[in-house]
Amino acid sequence: MTETTLSAAFSSVDDAVTRLGTAGYVSDREIAVAAFLAAALGKPLLLEGPAGVGKTELAKAVARATNRELVRLQCYEGLDESKALYEWEYGKQLLYTQLVRDVLGNLVSGAATVTAAVERVAAEEAAFFHERFLLARPLLRAVRSDEPVVLLIDEVDRSDPEFEALLLELLSDFQVTVPELGTFRAKHVPFVVLTSNATRELTEALRRRCLHLFIDYPTTRRELAIVQQHVPEAGEVLSRQIVEVVQALRTLELRKSPSVSETLDWTRALVLLGAQGLDAALVRETLATVVKHREDAERALDKAAQVLQAGRA
Repeated sequence: MTETTLSAAFSSVDDAVTRLGTAGYVSDREIAVAAFLAAALGKPLLLEGPAGVGKTELAKAVARATNRELVRLQCYEGLDESKALYEWEYGKQLLYTQLVRDVLGNLVSGAATVTAAVERVAAEEAAFFHERFLLARPLLRAVRSDEPVVLLIDEVDRSDPEFEALLLELLSDFQVTVPELGTFRAKHVPFVVLTSNATRELTEALRRRCLHLFIDYPTTRRELAIVQQHVPEAGEVLSRQIVEVVQALRTLELRKSPSVSETLDWTRALVLLGAQGLDAALVRETLATVVKHREDAERALDKAAQVLQAGRA
């Protein structure tokens, strides 16, 4: 059995802030503390919060900041072990069987009974249930990796509750059992990030194995920093106006509040249109980048007009 080692991703919380920033992720202190502790303790990090606030991007940033491969498992209803853990390449096994059929014929030649013939073939079955026929899926890939990786289990709440049982062995001992081959134990503890948009409640067994962090919509200051980092070509005035409008829209009871990714989309769209600042006409023409339901549009336009008018005053 392979001994599992814990490779530190960050030397300190300040190091996490700096390196995540260099990787393009504007982190606050709480996020940096969670990332540092998850790496230092070798614990999975469960990120919950609204869609589009940077949960998935945090895992990607950790991979970039630590020069690790990102192994991603996108969860969905009906996900099972053949897509998450491993499956056997039956076509390849069948091909090999056809190629060695003469050898198999010789093997069973002279067997007095069917039982004896089956026992002879069974004695050689390890040749056909070998790692060469094993197709590793994301979870097994992360465990078998020769180098430390970042394992992203994205939108785990979209999977069935039964799928969480598959994760427990991995998240507890960082190992995966293949009945035909035995147990694969990780050479290096992966940095595991699980994300959830809270479409259903996760089991307590899963939560116990993780550090937890709720990522909400960013403050005005942090969102402005995110816009300025990702869309630096947008001027100071335009960036500030966009963030102020988006922050105000989130105070409305919309069917879907604008996410940070949609703030960036809106900023990029306005830059492409050559906008130096926001006005009512530009808002009406481009609001579809941040407001995705028709019944929210008029209320959003009214709110944006109020914010812009207050800014001019």
